[in-house]
Amino acid sequence: MISKDLLQPFNYLFDSELIDKIANVAFLKTFKKSDIIIDIGQDLNYIPLLISGNIKVLREDDNGDELLLYVLESGDTCAMSLTCCMVKSVSKIRAIADEEVTVIMIPIENMKLWFNTNETWRNFILQSYQVRFDEMLETIDTLAFMKMDERLFKYLTDHVKLSASTNLEITHQEIAEDLHTSRVVISRLLKQLERENKIELGRNKISVLDF
Repeated sequence: MISKDLLQPFNYLFDSELIDKIANVAFLKTFKKSDIIIDIGQDLNYIPLLISGNIKVLREDDNGDELLLYVLESGDTCAMSLTCCMVKSVSKIRAIADEEVTVIMIPIENMKLWFNTNETWRNFILQSYQVRFDEMLETIDTLAFMKMDERLFKYLTDHVKLSASTNLEITHQEIAEDLHTSRVVISRLLKQLERENKIELGRNKISVLDF
């Protein structure tokens, strides 16, 4: 059971009856930066509603290399985990805290019940699917049609929007893992962007100038 005040990011989405029901069955969890919230192959008994912070959702190839699919913000849930819950399959993705994260965990039996009985919940689930599907298409387009330097700069500007800051505390290795490439390639392209006066490099920090 949680306080209804914690559901403030969802007040405009859910009716008061649903807010009461969520508060009665959900519980709160916090994660530190880089903590794994959902892992590949994990059985899912709860779905997360993101209260604060950002969560990276990634896929992993046969070699263990990861690719960033999309990022969740406050007021979001993970459509991929919803799908797994609905069909009772294990997780196909890894969700990692990109900073300190607070989530509300809802049992899957309630998720399924409310989908059939509450219109505001059903609309939220369907809209979440649509938003994540559009982001997946954008990721595919980026991989298929953009050069690596363009992908890198888009990655940086997307993070500026998420963090509401042009100063990003991130390492070259973290970027390389998200973009499924090597740290050497990322370092070279970052220096190129710096020469073009689009960014300024610091120690584990990147300032985006051309935004």
